[in-house]
Amino acid sequence: MPRLTIYFTAERMPTDDNLDALTERCAVLCTDVLGAALDNVHILYLIARQGRGYPASAELAYRLGPGRTPVLMDEFMRQLDRAIQQHAGLTARIRCFGYANDSIHARN
Repeated sequence: MPRLTIYFTAERMPTDDNLDALTERCAVLCTDVLGAALDNVHILYLIARQGRGYPASAELAYRLGPGRTPVLMDEFMRQLDRAIQQHAGLTARIRCFGYANDSIHARN
């Protein structure tokens, strides 16, 4: 159930072609690195009205699991950082939030 949300300022929002390429790369990261089923991967891009800070930020919400170790999550963030730099030309602030299965309540 990885949900990856990437926020860009309006003036720094990548082109549709770059977002398409970034989406594909992020989906591969979620399936290949995190081991998520593709049907459970959600990737969102939101325009943010920035007060200060990075012109892009990324937040990942994911289920905790024995295979999602700190080393694996560090590798995921390293590759995500590289993907955002390649497809958006920006360095993003990246934060990952893991949730235990029994603390997730969801529909659809």
